Amino acid sequence: MKVFSETGWRFWWLAALVLVADQLSKIYVIKNFALGESVNLLPVFNFTYARNYGAAFSFLGDAGGWQRWLFTAIAVGVTIGLSIWLARLSKGQCKLSLALICIVSGAVGNLIDRSLYGYVVDFLHVYYQEWHYPIFNIADCAICIGAAILIWDSFTEDKNEKVPEVNA
Repeated sequence: MKVFSETGWRFWWLAALVLVADQLSKIYVIKNFALGESVNLLPVFNFTYARNYGAAFSFLGDAGGWQRWLFTAIAVGVTIGLSIWLARLSKGQCKLSLALICIVSGAVGNLIDRSLYGYVVDFLHVYYQEWHYPIFNIADCAICIGAAILIWDSFTEDKNEKVPEVNA
């Protein structure tokens, strides 16, 4: 097996940083805001405490409780699968490693919420006039950034990555 520092897991510190920032921000919100309380920070951005009982965009949020266990199982499965993938990546696959690390850290951040509270704590609220984007959190940002890097990686290649030669 490859040494930890020679795989995609060499960016473990980024996962830890995202996870700590996510959990500390959520603890701050829970301790200092009432549910639904909102503080205007910019003309297009509020800090608003919300609970998401569903998945992205509150999908299945009002399904009666069973969805908590479904989304918990999905998060555990995704985390395990991506962790194995990370362990198998070569050192030269930087973009892919960063993408997967971001997705794993975000999935674990929201998994912790579902396990502890039964819902995900959201608080970042972007809007413009009457249009409001669904309220989200740092873990959601990490997942979206990871997905964007994953798409970018699928259209490009790392210069440091060694491409195996094919003998014809």
